[in-house]
Amino acid sequence: MSREAVLRASHLTRHYQIKGGPFSKPATVKALNEASFELFPGQTLAVVGESGCGKSTLARVLTMIEPPTSGELSIGKHQVSLKEGQRPPAELRREVQIIFQNPYGSLNPRKTVATMLEEPLKLNRKEMGAAERRKKALEMIEKVGLRPEHADRYPHMFSGGQRQRIAIARALMLNPKILVLDEPVSALDLSIQAQVLNLLADLQEEFGLAYVFISHDLSVVRRIADDVIVMYFGQPVETGPAEEVFTTPRHPYTQALFSATPVADPNRSRQRVKLKGEPPSPLNPPPGCPFAPRCHLATDACTRADPPLEPVGGEAADDKTVKVACIHVERSIAALETASA
Repeated sequence: MSREAVLRASHLTRHYQIKGGPFSKPATVKALNEASFELFPGQTLAVVGESGCGKSTLARVLTMIEPPTSGELSIGKHQVSLKEGQRPPAELRREVQIIFQNPYGSLNPRKTVATMLEEPLKLNRKEMGAAERRKKALEMIEKVGLRPEHADRYPHMFSGGQRQRIAIARALMLNPKILVLDEPVSALDLSIQAQVLNLLADLQEEFGLAYVFISHDLSVVRRIADDVIVMYFGQPVETGPAEEVFTTPRHPYTQALFSATPVADPNRSRQRVKLKGEPPSPLNPPPGCPFAPRCHLATDACTRADPPLEPVGGEAADDKTVKVACIHVERSIAALETASA
């Protein structure tokens, strides 16, 4: 498998201007702040965090639905340079596709499955004839586990799991290298979730796809992810290999997030890390570390500056390094070890 990155993000930010009253200045909402990572073929990068942490904003920036306010985004060897309202080049649109949480909302109820699958080819592969488009649509229908007779049916005639398979098939019609999956199984029953996740794993192996998997379901993330980005208040607070982050979460927010995950073993005890209060308002962010008002380890030093995302222990950064945005990493790990004892 090639180790040349198919996507690079460097200090990506996305800010929105919110209009105030007639005599007040517009406010700035920093929905995404300083997101940096690389994505390789066959890799699954999971992005986790509570609602409103910036996961979906990151998805929209990576799929070029919205341009970043600052930072750099490269897809393959091409650097993305977009202005507000500008459409990305067709060759880049083919490289990255997105799959949404609600497949019924993303499928046109007035079009058959075959028509929806052929539409991307009509727009982007004008050299293909109708017969060739139909053949490719039927092949993709089979690859996602549906039958040929499903091609001429409408979305309302399918179950939720089947609709998500249709959405996956449509995303793959242009042979992309990257799929951004925004909560792709959260609306499905558990048994159907497993089927769709197995399908995604098979397709990743067959086509060498790279996944950005956005989810709040940590049990799913632990099963499929190679690397994890934990986000809070629009910015990454911990990143690293999934197994390392799940085994020894370093950031107090990551510990609280993981401690809230149900455990299937009734004999296993877990110390719950409870957070204080509510997430701060994006219109009135707190000084220093945005997690400080809710953190049980916070000190006065936490309110003076927002800590950067740095390698744990100060070692040189590489693909296997865990990075944490916290000045109390050692205290956080000690608290975790005490709770686990």
